Order: sequence, then C-alpha cells, then structure tokens
Amino acid sequence: MKTMTKGLGALTLLAVATGSTGLAAQQAPVVNEYVTTVTGEVPSDLTGMPAGPDVEGIITAKSGGKMQITGNDGAATVVNVSSATKIKGSGGFLGLNRDKLAADALLNGLPIAVETVQWGGGLIASEIKLKSKDLRTASMIRGGTAQGFAEQTAATEALRGRLGDIDKYNLKGTTNVNFDTGRADLSEQAKTDLCAAAQQADATDNALLLVIGYTDSTGSEDFNQTLSEKRASKVVNFLQQHCGWKPYRMLTPTGMAEADPMADNSTDYGKAQNRRVAVNILVSKSVDGL
Repeated sequence: MKTMTKGLGALTLLAVATGSTGLAAQQAPVVNEYVTTVTGEVPSDLTGMPAGPDVEGIITAKSGGKMQITGNDGAATVVNVSSATKIKGSGGFLGLNRDKLAADALLNGLPIAVETVQWGGGLIASEIKLKSKDLRTASMIRGGTAQGFAEQTAATEALRGRLGDIDKYNLKGTTNVNFDTGRADLSEQAKTDLCAAAQQADATDNALLLVIGYTDSTGSEDFNQTLSEKRASKVVNFLQQHCGWKPYRMLTPTGMAEADPMADNSTDYGKAQNRRVAVNILVSKSVDGL
C-alpha cells in the first residue's frame, strides 16, 4: 500500500492506492480513495467564490458558525455563516427597519431564504433574508426545535404546525413571573400573579394561553434549556390545577433558555428580570375581527 499526502491551503487531500507488485499489479485493478477535509476558519471575504444553490426553509439547529435549514420536503442543508454574510429583514412589526441584522437574530424556528457560495465542498451563506414577523414568531417558539443535526424530522414537522398556528393569533397581554437562580419553584407572589392572569384571560373572549420559560445567562446551554422547559411546565400545571384554566385552552408550552432577554445579563438586576416565565394571552384572528 502506498500513501501520498498533499497539503493545499485549507484543503488536505489523502490518496490511498491498493494493489500488488509485479505482473499481478499490472493486471489487477487499482482502487483509489480520496478523502477531503476542510480546515481553518470560514473566510470573511466571499468575493470571487462560485455561487451555490439557493436554500429556503426553517432553521432547525445551530452549532457554532453553522446552521441547519430544513425545507418543506424535509431535506436538511448545513450552511456556514461568515462575518461577510448579509442578514436582511423587512421593517415594521419589530422595528427592524435596517438592512443588516446581527447574526444572533438567526433563531431556531425562523423561516429564511439563503443565497450561498461554495467553499471546500460546503456552503457559506452570502445573504440571508427574513421577515420581522417571522423573527417574532421564531423567538416565541425557539425551544420547540431540536438542537443537534440528527433526528430532526419529527421536531421540524411539529414546529411547522406551531408556526402556522401562532401566526393566526393576536397578543392581548403578557404576565411575567420570576424565579430564583437555577430553580423552578413558584413564589407566593408568582402564584397570585398567575391566577390573576388566568382571570384576565377568562374575561377575554376566546382567549388561549401560551406559556414560555426563560433563564438568565448562568449555566450551560443544555442546563438552561431544560430549566426553562421545567419552569414553563411548572406554570402550566399551576394554572390548570389551582387557577382553573382548562387544558384545551392552553397552547403547547416551550422553553427558550437565555434567548430574548428582557434586561442586561451582566447585572444581578438584569438576570433577575430574565429568570421568568411569560404567560401570553392570545386570541384567534378569525374571531378577533382581524
């Protein structure tokens, strides 16, 4: 066996040839295998790179500088995000009236359209387009998507249905209840506020509740995701068991970890505001006159 390695910039090419020596080698077929490994940082200058395919779908996972986009047909495409990637949104609903948005606006659950260039056998997003209404929806249901690049189909289908459902509602009010660091226990004040929110919703014709849990920036991403979901579940259980809210008037709860903070996580006061569960009162547009 003969091995040849050749370095070429960020690409490493490995060629392996197998066979025999002598006359048998001349008659036997030679098998060549080529493995391409891409190393180094995603380039910040995309000028001159060959165009790649346009990709449309929902962001179903993020890892470092990569994001997975799942299309309507269930096919998943992994795209790199560079510092040169242009991220554009339409103004209005969230006041996103500027052309370029920060990359942290790329939330799980967000429908996007992406123009790409080819790089080392992969793709880099040259331009990402989103709508401010979609950004709001994605921020509400971020925890409904799976983090990771495997077993995405079921989560994506569930997410797609919830995207359609939430877009059919008007937000009538929000009550926030707060938690101690790393805890999901309800304070007496939180219990009082939750039953008051249930009474407000009950006085609103055809109202449903959407419960979303959050954390501050303390702890790992996985820990915070689990904690935010636990807080949301605790609130849902209390609303149903102690405030008389009917389960059929409750949308599926979710956890958003430390995403969408209300205040600055660099201060104790800000962290205290971010350790919360939001109870949102929603009414279907079809019965709300809009």
